[in-house]
Amino acid sequence: MFRQLKKTLVATLITAMMAGQTAPAFADSATDQLPDIGTTAASTLSIAQEMQMGDFYIRQLRGSAPLINDPLLQQYINQLGMRLVNHAHSVRTPFYFHLISNDEINAFAFFGGNVVLHSALFRYADNESQLASVMAHEISHVTQRHLARAMEDQKRYAPLTWVGALGSILLAMASPQAGMAAMSGTLAGSRQGMISFTQQNEQEADRIGLQVLQRAGFDPQAMPAFLDKLLDQARYSSRPPEILLTHPLPESRLSDTRNRANQMRPVVVQSSEAFYMAKVRVLGMYNTGRNQLTGELLDSLDKGNVRQQHAARYGRALQAMENKNYAEAWRQLQPLLSASPNNPWYLDLATDIDLGQNKAASAISRLNGAPGLKTNPVLQLNLANAYVQSGQSAKAATILNRYTFSHRDDTNGWDLLAQAEAAQGSRDRELAARAELLALRGQLDQAITLLSSASSQVKVGSLQQARYDARIDQLRQMQQRFRQYQKNS
Repeated sequence: MFRQLKKTLVATLITAMMAGQTAPAFADSATDQLPDIGTTAASTLSIAQEMQMGDFYIRQLRGSAPLINDPLLQQYINQLGMRLVNHAHSVRTPFYFHLISNDEINAFAFFGGNVVLHSALFRYADNESQLASVMAHEISHVTQRHLARAMEDQKRYAPLTWVGALGSILLAMASPQAGMAAMSGTLAGSRQGMISFTQQNEQEADRIGLQVLQRAGFDPQAMPAFLDKLLDQARYSSRPPEILLTHPLPESRLSDTRNRANQMRPVVVQSSEAFYMAKVRVLGMYNTGRNQLTGELLDSLDKGNVRQQHAARYGRALQAMENKNYAEAWRQLQPLLSASPNNPWYLDLATDIDLGQNKAASAISRLNGAPGLKTNPVLQLNLANAYVQSGQSAKAATILNRYTFSHRDDTNGWDLLAQAEAAQGSRDRELAARAELLALRGQLDQAITLLSSASSQVKVGSLQQARYDARIDQLRQMQQRFRQYQKNS
């Protein structure tokens, strides 16, 4: 379907583990839980405050970072992430998973259950369990409230208050180079005066993340296997992977993770087809230099199981579509789509191919016949996009008004709705949709300006004007709540 890249972010955090030695017995994860000490941060930062701060930061992130807002990829990483969250303990906030275009192998977590993955992870993760191990580690940083606990510690022992730390946190999100020098712990860098729990936090996240990984049905040995890959890179490179720069690996931490993984019962886990589809999609459509979909990778997938072979063919279709060779793209995709006509990965690409050839009617017919249309937001966005491209903007707006009501934080929906309303000449509704898009990107002043203009264009005293004015009041209240973070950013 359509996809949008946004602009710049930071670096950091992820999983750290190591390869292993044998153990004589296997431990069940239920007998190996750490005590829940995440609530020790409550005197500094309540859960409600963390949620509010997370809302502020993710809006800044949307406005300044190269987030990959691809509905298919967003759906995949959130489904994978929630599978892990469902097996985590001490979950106090909702979780949201994001993907950023970045060549460096890394990931990081911050307030409000937000976890960000670098696209390079798809290049280096051999299987779904390895990717899940990174996510489980990050989820554990959130459930244990490591950032809040670090702020509690610096409040006791440093002259800065926890509010004063927010400037460096935001700096880490906005500028990778500056952020790497400014932060440590969950967000990045090495300045111990700001956050002083680095090794303790990492060990907790390793241990708890390993338990989450096992309970969710993934291979616990994926953690040491993934770190082996990172260490191999470090041995033969003048500059180690970013993840190793931001996460020190003391021997005690390595041996602890290795021993725990080896004490868990071994399990054979097959990666899902969606993992391989996501891998080739990221590398084929959002490559940034080193992380590209190569012929070597596709040939390797061709030699694998059926899931990998399907992904290889899908990857070749993607490459052809990106090169506007629509005939070749359809030749590669058609056998896959015929065998699995309801597969959203295939339907999405078929829509792109049709729209690229100005065959919107074909895409609309195919999508309207898909059984999963009513329940799959990816297909709904595809259909709305096809309606917009075909000039049927009223039908697109009908879909998108329902969609944005249910998915208020999805910038794709608001962007398409603005296009649909503009095509119909509904200036006030277009402005309102664009205002929501700006608000999601942290540009609240501009959002209020657009809503004010929308309010002035409708009948005085009308229900529509009341709605616009009420939304303006909500955004002004949001500005008041966010002001303390802006002062320290």
